[in-house]
Formats: sequence, structure tokens, C-alpha cells
Amino acid sequence: MKHPSALEETLAFQIKAMKLPEPVREFKFHPKRQWRLDFAWPGCKIAVEVEGGAWTGGRHLRGYGFQADCEKYAMALIAGWRVLRVTGQMVKDGTALDYIEQILKGNGNEHNESARKTQ
Repeated sequence: MKHPSALEETLAFQIKAMKLPEPVREFKFHPKRQWRLDFAWPGCKIAVEVEGGAWTGGRHLRGYGFQADCEKYAMALIAGWRVLRVTGQMVKDGTALDYIEQILKGNGNEHNESARKTQ
């Protein structure tokens, strides 16, 4: 399992501070592949991936890394997951947290209750 990045640790702190449902970190979502989701709420199949290196040409933006990420996200969607991809800047300025809160609260729909059941 990979070591969490500083951005992932920041987002985890923000989620906890806002008293949102606790996500599963590094959740293995595929039965055969070793793919993991940075943050996951398995009860409602919502996930967040923190995409570091967006402005530095990191692994996720170069040939093989981009291709591998596309395959991972496609398989997550096929498995019924909704994956929110966020940049480091979105974590830093609170935009990622705002999106997560809106998704989990679901404007009063079933996702909030399903997320809470995973705790």
C-alpha cells in the first residue's frame, strides 16, 4: 500500500474537521486488480482521487500513468462507483471538501445515509 501524500492527509483532516462520514482510505475496489481509491465510502460507492502533480507533469499526466488511470476509472465506473477527481489546489482552497460535502449530503437523498452506514 502506498504512503499517503501530504495532500491526502490534508483532505483527510478537512473531512474529519467537518464531521463528514469517515472514508475508507486506500480502498481496494476491484476483485482481481490491485487498484485502490484514495478515499472511499463503499456503502454508497462514492470515491475521491487526489491527483497530485497536475501542474508539474506528474505521473498521472504522462503516457503510461494517464493510460493506467483511465483504465482504473473506467473499471470503477463499470463497477458502479462515482469517482470525484480533485487537484491539489482544490484540496488546498477547500473546493474538494465542498464537492465532497455536497455529494455525501446528496441534497437530502439516500447517499448521506448510505455513507454513514460505512462507519
